[in-house]
Amino acid sequence: MKVKKILVSQPKPSSEKSPYYEIAKTYGVDIVFRPFIKVEGLTSKEFRQQKISIPEFTAVIFTARTAIDHFFRLCEEMRITIPDTMKYFCTTESIALYLQKYTVYRKRKIFHGETGKLEELMPFIIKHNKEKFLYAVSDVHKDDTSLLDSNNINYTKAVMYRTVSNDFGPDEEFDYDMLIFFSPNGIASLLKNFPNFEQGDIRIGCLGSTTAKAVRDAGLRLDIEAPNPQAPSMTAALENYLKSEN
Repeated sequence: MKVKKILVSQPKPSSEKSPYYEIAKTYGVDIVFRPFIKVEGLTSKEFRQQKISIPEFTAVIFTARTAIDHFFRLCEEMRITIPDTMKYFCTTESIALYLQKYTVYRKRKIFHGETGKLEELMPFIIKHNKEKFLYAVSDVHKDDTSLLDSNNINYTKAVMYRTVSNDFGPDEEFDYDMLIFFSPNGIASLLKNFPNFEQGDIRIGCLGSTTAKAVRDAGLRLDIEAPNPQAPSMTAALENYLKSEN
């Protein structure tokens, strides 16, 4: 059975230049963007249960734009005024630039790495090791903070948002020939929505080794895994698969 309809478990691309659109056109497939998971922020009441007082901190570490959104949302909800002296440490430049949505961008208070790894930020953090750092994270974060510990950095993790299943409605069609996942949470959501899910002829593709492990641990067959030597991205792997079908 040839693949005709694909579910990509991500939000719809904002750019019309997404490779997915070209793939759909070239191979005559219907690609539907429908996340299996969604992010929701903690309420101010839930955040207060962590007994963390944001005004006590002089610096914030961000590893995602989502963390920035929920940090400033919580501050607004709790009527906390962020001082101009607050310093921000971001794991990539794009995350750092996103701060412009909420604060004036000044290089003397915003620092960033390049590849998203905390180790690239450490020279900046160590240089400012007298600061009291707030580390904004999600409920399922797996960030390795051993470098902060080994350098005696004063920091506190603060959960500001959570990942939850984006449940399917009772009338929502599920007639896909292929499902593409990007995190183990997506697999967990699939099984939550469809506890009696039988794969049959449905192909499953995924990005990343941890997601691949989640697919196999769930007893499902993995048909496409990216990255691989022939395909550095999910779209490249998908195109190679569809090409082999024709």
